[in-house]
Amino acid sequence: MYAIVDIETTGLGARGNKITEISIFVHDGTKVINEFTTLVNPEVPISYGITRLTGITDDMVRKAPKFHEIAKDVLEYTQDCIFVAHSVNFDFNVIKHELQELGSEYKRKKLCTVRLSRKLMPGQRSYSLGNLCTTLGIKINGRHRARGDAEATVILFEKLLALDNDDVFDSFLNKRSRQATLPPLLPKKVIDELPNKTGVYYFKDVNGKVIYVGKAIDIKQRVLSHLYSKANKELKLCNDTANITYQLTGNEFVALLQESDDIKRLYPKYNHAQKRNNLSYGIGTYQDRQGVIHVIYNSLKVLKNPILKFYNKRDCIAFLEALCEKHELCPRYCNLQNITGGCFHYQIKKCRGVCRNTEDIQSYNKRVQKALELLLNKNSYVIKEAGRKANEVALILIKNGTYQGFGYTSKSIKNDSLIEVEKAIQLKQDNADIQRILNSYLNKGTNTINYLN
Repeated sequence: MYAIVDIETTGLGARGNKITEISIFVHDGTKVINEFTTLVNPEVPISYGITRLTGITDDMVRKAPKFHEIAKDVLEYTQDCIFVAHSVNFDFNVIKHELQELGSEYKRKKLCTVRLSRKLMPGQRSYSLGNLCTTLGIKINGRHRARGDAEATVILFEKLLALDNDDVFDSFLNKRSRQATLPPLLPKKVIDELPNKTGVYYFKDVNGKVIYVGKAIDIKQRVLSHLYSKANKELKLCNDTANITYQLTGNEFVALLQESDDIKRLYPKYNHAQKRNNLSYGIGTYQDRQGVIHVIYNSLKVLKNPILKFYNKRDCIAFLEALCEKHELCPRYCNLQNITGGCFHYQIKKCRGVCRNTEDIQSYNKRVQKALELLLNKNSYVIKEAGRKANEVALILIKNGTYQGFGYTSKSIKNDSLIEVEKAIQLKQDNADIQRILNSYLNKGTNTINYLN
């Protein structure tokens, strides 16, 4: 038995989205044997854009039943049925979330008519419901209304059933296949071929355009976390994704650098961080009357000649916390604890006591200066990290304080001179984001640095 479903909602995505209309056709594999269709009062306003698309207005749903009044019907009409929809994850997740808010779990096997169409009718110009119906001569009586789209999906479903001579339906229902849960445009083979290695991955649309760039220690697991997320932005991304490619980097640091460079170069639709240019906070220093050096953060409008710049206060604080912990600096003098007297870190032995007069100011200031030394470093040096293969090393070059790029070379080749390192380097652009990544990395103190001649 199959429950072929279509819903209309107040907006896009799954969470925070409310149903305005639902239609369920119960199908026994041969014909429709039952139907349930109703408008639903979402108890929130319907946006103008959605009303233009569906024709459903606030007035139309004002006297319609609320979802809790039809929840029992939804459960009963889909009971013991395979849940079928065009882009099934969207419809299923919205209904599941509505039921969860009422305290009810919702579990059904799923089939997606988009994925089935791609498998059983390859080579179509588009697999949207409207375009498929036009190609196949299926008339939709009420496009973007639940009953009209559900009825058209029934006819499409029956055509797909008739084409299935190789047990495609059964293979899609196999729990291990992931076919029922993957985004509609994404071939399963793409996921199967992703590596469990460190690198950068690229989500691409049907035209091959990169729409999202990410980095991961384990590419396959990170991609799967996108695909199975219920967040609205992830659902939109995944529904637009037709292919995923990747580039191995051998280590997380180079992956961060490559990701940042790709985001600025490709400007992907679904990336938001690192596309911004409005740096607004910075880190600086000053010396108080007692002679103690303070490391502070503030708005760039206030802070002149900052050592580092950031997009927001949160990033500044996170950087200072790491700096403070690594060098056992006092959080009171790092703008992290607004107190008088001794800081809390002294009690847990993470501050040596300059705030309690148990460490002399000169000794403390030397440690602050050492902590800031790499941030102000204008020397030329190379950072060595793991390569993509066992006999390979990654080289990241900083020349006169400016990031030059990265590259790979054999471990057996001597690479301690600037001339030799430059031969292996792919030139990249330096910018505030790269400097932030670089300084955060250096701040961890787990790196191998070679100063160059």
